[in-house]
Parts: sequence; C-alpha cells; structure tokens
Amino acid sequence: MSLTLTDLRHRITMGDIPFTDRGSRIMVLLRDGVFHVQVAESWSEDHPWTLVTIGLLDADTVPLDIDIDAQPHRVDVTADGHDFALGFADAETLILSLPAGRCGLQLTTRNLMLVPDRPGGIFQPRGEPLLTAAYTTNAAIIRQETAADDDGAQVTLLLNAVDASTCLTLNITRTNAPNRCVPDFDMVTEAARLRWQAWLQAAPAVPEAYRSQVAFAWWVLGSNLIRLYSHPKREGVIPSKRGYVGVWNWDSYFHVIALRHAQPVLARDQFRILLDHQLPNGLIPDVIQDSGALSHTTDYGIDADITKPPLTAWAVWKLHEAAPDIAFLDEVYDALVRAQRWWFAEHDADGNGLCEYAHPYSSGLDNSPLFDARAPVESPDLTAYLILQYDHLAAVARVLGRDDEAETWTAEAEALTRRLIDLRWDDEAGYFWSWCNGAPVRVRTPISLMPLITGRLPGEVSRRLVDHLTSPSEFWARFPVPTVALDDPYHNPEVMWRGPVWININYLLIEGLKRSGYREEARALRRKTLDMMMRQPDIYEYYHPQTGEKPPRAVSTFGWSAALFIDLVLDEAADAAI
Repeated sequence: MSLTLTDLRHRITMGDIPFTDRGSRIMVLLRDGVFHVQVAESWSEDHPWTLVTIGLLDADTVPLDIDIDAQPHRVDVTADGHDFALGFADAETLILSLPAGRCGLQLTTRNLMLVPDRPGGIFQPRGEPLLTAAYTTNAAIIRQETAADDDGAQVTLLLNAVDASTCLTLNITRTNAPNRCVPDFDMVTEAARLRWQAWLQAAPAVPEAYRSQVAFAWWVLGSNLIRLYSHPKREGVIPSKRGYVGVWNWDSYFHVIALRHAQPVLARDQFRILLDHQLPNGLIPDVIQDSGALSHTTDYGIDADITKPPLTAWAVWKLHEAAPDIAFLDEVYDALVRAQRWWFAEHDADGNGLCEYAHPYSSGLDNSPLFDARAPVESPDLTAYLILQYDHLAAVARVLGRDDEAETWTAEAEALTRRLIDLRWDDEAGYFWSWCNGAPVRVRTPISLMPLITGRLPGEVSRRLVDHLTSPSEFWARFPVPTVALDDPYHNPEVMWRGPVWININYLLIEGLKRSGYREEARALRRKTLDMMMRQPDIYEYYHPQTGEKPPRAVSTFGWSAALFIDLVLDEAADAAI
C-alpha cells in the first residue's frame, strides 16, 4: 500500500526536524514557544541560524502558550483558544493563517533593519547575507510598534482579522522586489498537500514494520531538494538543510541509491549536476555550492585539488540495474572514463600504481585519524573503489557494445587488485593499512576492510578481514561499525570519523560482504544497522556505536542515511521473500 501523509503524523517535531517544503530554503523550528525561521544558505559559518522569530500574542500582546500538529504541508497551532496555522505559499513565502478577531504577533530579526509600511513592513539587509524579509497582512493593523538596535529589529503587531481567511505572509528573498501578495491559505496548503502526497505515493513499497520510518526517510529526501543558485535548471538533493547546503559528490551517489527505485529521472539529474561541472582534466568537483563548483582548497594548510571517493560508475550502474537507460549510459560514459584516468594521472605521487588522497576532504573522512600525519594518504578504500570503478566501467562498456574497452577495464581491475595485495597486504596483522610518508598508518578503521567490496580478494584474505569486522573487541559493537575500532586508542564515539557509525560505511561493507561470499554476515550487519536506525525518531548523520543515539554534533534529517536506510529495508524485504 502506498505511503500517505498519515504515515508522517507527529514526525515533524519542529525541534531538530523542521517544517519545510520541497524546493524551499526556509525552515521553521519551535523553541520556547516561539517560531524560529531559518534559511538554508551556504554563506554562513554557523549555519543554520535564525533570521526571523515569530511569537504569537493575544489581544493584549501577551505571549500565548501553543501546541502544534505538524504535517508536511501545514502546521496547525492551538494557542490558548486561538487557532493559527502555518504553511508555504511558495518556496520563498511562509503564510500564517490568523484567528478571527484580535491577536498579536512579534517578529524579531538579526542583522536586518526594519522599514514599516501600510500592509506590514520590510526587513532589509545591512550586510551579508543579502536577504530581504517582508511581512504582509490583509488583516487590519491596529498598532505597529517597532524597535531597533545594532543587532537587528523587532516589530510588535496588534491585528484584527475579519475571519479565518485573514493571513500574514513572510517572504524571504534575495531580490529587491519581495512578494507582498497574500493568497488564500486553504488553496496554497491544499496544493502543498497534493505535492507531498504525490511524492509519498511514488515511494517504493516496504514491509509494514518499516513503513513509518521509510515514510520519514522518503520525506527527508524530498525536503532536502533545492535548486542551487549556481545551477538552477536541476533540483539537487542536498545532505541536509540543517547542516550542509550544496550538492556533494559522493552524497549524491548515495542519494541515487534510493531515488533509483521511484524517481529515476531525478536520480539521473544528480549525476548531471556534478558532471556538468567536471573539469577538463577529469576531476569531478568535491561539491557544487550556491557560489559554484568547489574543486580546490587550502584548508588544513594543504593546497590541493579536492573531490570525493570515486563511486560514480558504481552508482550509475546501480541506477541502470533498477531503471535501464542506455542513452544515459552513453551520455555519461566518457565522463566516467575521464574521472577514472584523472586519479592515476594526478594522484599517484610515488608512481607505485596505488593512488592517494591529496587532501582529507577527497576521502570524505575529513577528521579521521588516518590524516593526523597530514596528506597525501594512500588508502586501501581508494584502491578498492577504483577497482570497483573499473568493473563497472566494463559493465557499462558491454551494454554500449564496446567489448574491447570492457576487456581492458576488467584487466585493469585484475591488475590493480594484484598490486594492492602485493604491496599493501599485511599478512601478520591481517589488515590493509593506509600509508603516509612512506610508512603504514596503524590506526584500525573499517577503511582497512573496504577491499572486501571488490569481491576479488583471495579467500584467506577475505576471511581475515571478516574476522576483524565481526570481532566484538574491534568493530562488532552493539551497533556496528564504528569508524575507529573500539579498542583502538584513537576511538571516540562522539567525534565524526573517529568512532561513530556512518550508514554509508555500513552500506559499503554490507555490499562487500555479499560480493565476497559472506551473505550471513551481510544480513547480520544489515539487521543491526536497521535496528539502530529504527530506534530513533530522526535520521542522523552518524550514530553512537553502543547506544545507537545521536552524538552531539551529528546533523539531523541527513540525506544519505535516509537514502541508504530505504535501500537496506528493500534489501531486507527481498531477502525475506527468498
């Protein structure tokens, strides 16, 4: 049975989970009885921060105690007998339905100056960000009191609403011509209801036990869809409006893993956004932001080109398996080849045939202890991904009738696997270590186990890696897989890539276990991962390996965790049906 809005009742808490809309930069949270309006922009060092607050007042301008019932398309607000409702008039405009009779509102802004006018007022920017916030009402404004200081401005409104069709809008825009229209509340929220219902109905069918969490995960993907200012022609899934505004390289590939089941056109556009910005030398930029493509940095004092781990062909092939499109394969094939060749041309500094990450950003593991001795780092996961890329380039080439090229790519995969084993397998330790400055980095991370994903390792090598993975003292925590082993001195379960569980790492290891013939271990890891994610009310960037809860700095409503959760549920259902 298709998902419906009912499946999301009470899931949008407006605590860490914002009320927002597909395509909108606006998010609304509720804190201490006041609505905080935030804007998903990539300009802010401390994103997200509150641009405008909205407090609901009674006829004596006393703050009201409020209760909410939030759905994807509207928030119904009960406040001491006054009924308000909040919705989206369009991507740049919130609309607040007012109760009949007298009520008050208090709007407070940061870094904006207020110019009141007859239908409301305009908060104009003093500097960055260049955002204008205009409030407009069709209620009678009985009183409008303003105050301002160096930090911002505040307006207190006493309004008289003729009936329940009276509203106030808050338009937040980058233009100098804000939208001052006040549309019909029921009409715009009904349109929003139909949009969200269509999005939910398109989601893949899942077992009833997972229905509510899959509905939430699918909502996360839809709510994180925006159009970048630098690339407005296509919608991109950003990692989270609550933390990351941009179309990141490998995030997009993980988003595609879920989108391929129900939204293949949207899935293909995630590749196009990135490949439209591919450099002539083959580099696929790290991220496409509002200001353009980011492909170089000096962060951490390292001057380097940056990208993300090479998983493009792998994700393209997964999309093709679910929604075949030979024309799309032909469209992207040459770009995939250029990207693969770029790694070996630009990132094999010692000439040993094994590539390095020139910067922590390119690994995706920004603060991993693997990079404590700086970069470049030759990492076994990178070699594994490049082997995987060769195998999937071969699969694409065969579909396109390029059999000679397919044979070449297969031979390259075989040769690179032999090189990895000959140069980097530590038989005594049973690990593939990362290397930096000519020596192994003996920090135990699941990155050392990632060559399992090639499906090409000798049986004894695979077995020893699986022994490490399933060891309770190393990686087989209550909720595996910690990104640094439990008994490693660098393990910290609350700091990004130094100990928490990341769903993409689990997903890749599950695939690696299956490709290497360890299907029972793959099932066990999948079920532990699903169990951990089902226990939480939100979907997080990363999780604590012992409690399964959100570490302090983990971002909520996180895209690739949501996408991979959906795919793991489908995988679990398919396994159960066999």
